[in-house]
Amino acid sequence: MAERIGKRSIMLTTPVSVKAAAGVGGHKEAEGPLGSCFDMTYTDDRRGQDSWEKAEGIMQNDAARFAIEKSGIQKNDIDLMLAGDLLNQCMSSTLGLRSMGIPFMGQYGACSTMAQNIGLAALLCDGGAFRNVMAVTSSHFCSAERQFRLPIEYGGQRTLTAQWTVTGAGAAIVGRGGNDCFIKGITIGRMTDLDVTDANNMGAAMAPAAADTIGAFFRDTGCSPMSFDLILTGDLGYVGSDLLKELLIRDGFDISAVHEDCGKLIFDRKKQDVHSGGSGCGCCASVFCSHIVNRIKRRELKNILFAATGAMMSPTMIQQGESIPGICHLVHITAQ
Repeated sequence: MAERIGKRSIMLTTPVSVKAAAGVGGHKEAEGPLGSCFDMTYTDDRRGQDSWEKAEGIMQNDAARFAIEKSGIQKNDIDLMLAGDLLNQCMSSTLGLRSMGIPFMGQYGACSTMAQNIGLAALLCDGGAFRNVMAVTSSHFCSAERQFRLPIEYGGQRTLTAQWTVTGAGAAIVGRGGNDCFIKGITIGRMTDLDVTDANNMGAAMAPAAADTIGAFFRDTGCSPMSFDLILTGDLGYVGSDLLKELLIRDGFDISAVHEDCGKLIFDRKKQDVHSGGSGCGCCASVFCSHIVNRIKRRELKNILFAATGAMMSPTMIQQGESIPGICHLVHITAQ
């Protein structure tokens, strides 16, 4: 049974692992530094569908199918699917996964959804109620722009602090046992709001939440940053990553030597017009479920923190002038 450590962290006492994972990406992601790491990339980001939302759903379905194939288990052996996305009422998850016939619970943590889903899956398996739980999430540049900002046909100019919503999806099958990629514990985030109101500066909105959760993990567990091969944040991008490191140094923790961010890894900032990097649920999902999990399974990474970040906003909040709260959930993963 899982044990509470400190105020916000939970340590698993049963061996629970990421048994298999898969990440897919769009054509811009295929052109980036991690293009060869994905299980599948697309030349047509519409995936032959008549809407961007349906295309995003197909991406979730693709990622889920690949994860099942790689796991060696049958679809019927997956007891539950935890899935979500950025769209209203988890639209893409519904469109993409309804045909799979697996019990489903929709999740929303904005861009932190992948860590939220993996953490919840691990707790459910540790408790013994479930054998295998799949965590899935996605984002799509065109569907997100239409909902949160302006349709791409408008041709609006983006600020330098803006990030490029990743067209991608990731799926991870979490279950009892395994040979590697063990989930040791999680730290649950809390909403952090420093009155950021600029919807084109997600890094600034999310960085305080990342600092709050990572700091809480260190205080709860007594670990130090240098205990880890990698501290991976979700999609802070360049602006948010710099701010995160500054905030943690003020709190007494220097993660500079071991920190990376999925929003910085997925694109080549010099060759691709992404301004402050990548964002969206599919950013950390596709990077973690392909590049990072593969490195853990090859024992290149043996002890990591995966801290996905999210901006808990809606179009209505922005229209009403509300500030943008951030959230960050953390998962501690080891190779043994």
